[in-house]
Amino acid sequence: MNYYSLHKKAPISTFKNAVIKGLAPDKGLYFPENITPLPGNFFDEIDRLSNTDIAFRAIKQFIVPEIPEKELQHIIEETLSFEFPVLSLNDTMSTLELFHGPTMAFKDVGARFMARCLGYFNKDNDREVTVLVATSGDTGGAVAHGFLGVKGVNVVILYPSGKVSAIQEKQLTTLGQNITALEVNGTFDDCQAMVKRAFLDASLTQTMQLTSANSINVARWLPQMFYFMFAYKQLHKKHSNIVFSVPSGNFGNICAGMMAQQLGLPIRHFIAANNANNVVTRYLLSQLYAPRPSVQTISNAMDVGAPSNFIRIEEIYKNKFDTLKENLSSYSFTDDETRAAMLDLYNTYQYVADPHGAVGYLGCKAYLKENPNAHCVFLETAHSTKFLDVVEAVIEKKQPLPEQIRAVMDKKKVSISINTYDDLKGVLLNP
Repeated sequence: MNYYSLHKKAPISTFKNAVIKGLAPDKGLYFPENITPLPGNFFDEIDRLSNTDIAFRAIKQFIVPEIPEKELQHIIEETLSFEFPVLSLNDTMSTLELFHGPTMAFKDVGARFMARCLGYFNKDNDREVTVLVATSGDTGGAVAHGFLGVKGVNVVILYPSGKVSAIQEKQLTTLGQNITALEVNGTFDDCQAMVKRAFLDASLTQTMQLTSANSINVARWLPQMFYFMFAYKQLHKKHSNIVFSVPSGNFGNICAGMMAQQLGLPIRHFIAANNANNVVTRYLLSQLYAPRPSVQTISNAMDVGAPSNFIRIEEIYKNKFDTLKENLSSYSFTDDETRAAMLDLYNTYQYVADPHGAVGYLGCKAYLKENPNAHCVFLETAHSTKFLDVVEAVIEKKQPLPEQIRAVMDKKKVSISINTYDDLKGVLLNP
């Protein structure tokens, strides 16, 4: 499979090159040249297949033969070493839990998959690759854990000081080895701007190989298709008209769901559930796409003012606004509404949700008011204990810490404080 830049001003790329480079030379996001739908009987018989079989068949066309089939199967088996359960709340709503991996966030799958792809491509290469990534919360921990100890790969993670949860910070600052954490005096947008500037800086790119592990990288983005297929596998015999409500920040997850739809997965509609960072909600109302500086909320992983992956969503729907609106709705919710939703989930269903899942739940409720015959699945993207201060204050009950969280709580935080791009450049050039 070849990939092209969405800026349309760069040469066609292989999968390997797209993974290693992250961005195209014209700084556009890579997108596959072709999307071939899977045979219809694949989805009719999906409940007979294992998760690894589903994932392999879904992603094979985008990767083989650059990674041979046997090696790809091994990568998938190692990536999907945990469960993806769907819990039914009532006849019209379920939740897909994506937090059963090592860092208890949905990004574990993409980070683990990408790390293994990059490790495969770099196994006989003496030149080191530096993975440079900005995080608004869960990406940092997932990438740090996924790439820990990978040969020939160094990881540098930028995160906004005071704007990630204490547990998220521990997960990305305590691993050591080939992981370096940079604590930025600013917002996530500031972190992301520094990363983008680094990729444009010839004095860096001519001396070192930089790549990104945000969802702009095809190897981080595409495996997220799997979630939607795993949920469909568990639901399709009980429910028709399945709709997904996705807590959305950089829009990589929902965009991957739309790729699964292009492969033939019978998804009726998507809901982009936004917090106060609601550029897409406003766009669907006005047709005016106007990114703004991000604002801090209790659902911090969604605090993104300029979602990178939205350009891929527009490409999927051929840049036709009417087609986009047929497939996507979006709603925006305040922190107070999010807290009320967390309490509602706890009191009504005895379900403890994190703030991001609660925003997804609100998206379901809003959509179902106008579409009562749908079955809406909201994605619970992180374990509630990653946001202990918020969750315990809302439900007024102490929460036990899972093993994955207990393992990092007593470790020493090690980070480097930076303020400017020049600070970042100094770290990269003098590790």
